[in-house]
Amino acid sequence: SHLRLGERVGVGWLGHACGTCPYCAALEENLCDAPVFTGCTRDGGFATHTVANANFVYPLGEAGDDAALAPLLCAGLIGWRTLKMAGEGRRIGLYGFGAAAHIIAQVARHQGREIHAFTRPGDEAAQAFARSLGAVYAGPSDAPAPELLDAALIFAPAGELVPQALRAVRKGGRVVCGGIHMSDIPSFPYRWLWEERKILSVANLTRADAHEFLALAPKAGVTTHVTPYPLAQANDALDDLRHGRLKGAAVLVP
Repeated sequence: SHLRLGERVGVGWLGHACGTCPYCAALEENLCDAPVFTGCTRDGGFATHTVANANFVYPLGEAGDDAALAPLLCAGLIGWRTLKMAGEGRRIGLYGFGAAAHIIAQVARHQGREIHAFTRPGDEAAQAFARSLGAVYAGPSDAPAPELLDAALIFAPAGELVPQALRAVRKGGRVVCGGIHMSDIPSFPYRWLWEERKILSVANLTRADAHEFLALAPKAGVTTHVTPYPLAQANDALDDLRHGRLKGAAVLVP
């Protein structure tokens, strides 16, 4: 095994992939036909103990606080894959400035990109948070972008943001949806998609994504902002998340 007994490791969303389906054979294990997902199709995540496949866990080293590292394994990894799918564009819009966006904003700034953040209307605290992490613009998601974007990354599960993001990106620009679930996308005129704009979705992650990102995060100086909750208060954490009462990421601590 690549692991040493007693070392600290992290468990990601993708708990196992079959290794034999056409997607796994094409190095697209995130699209595996028979996957296992941590805390969804395998118990764990919201638990004091979990079973994990050794080939799908990641050494984290011994430096740093457990709670501070936890968001890297979910929000960070999905955010990283979302950012990669945005291409090489320099001006990036982030719709929904929560757990994933606050990490990826730091990575994108490290890469020399320009960040524009869009939050729930009236959420001035989230807008100030985005500016504190290097966003050159932060405003409500129902307002037009001040400049055309090369790509827009949508982390909020709100389908109505897709047409808004399409209107914010330049010709040939990309709108990348980073969530597993999103409410229905309302109809919109074809001209908003025309000129080779693209709508993409991100599904899960690969182990290669994880190794790339976990090596990059310390080089980029990523600092996570976390609100810890005892495990018994998991429902409170979900309620706070649902209503936008969090800054950064919620972390359950057994």
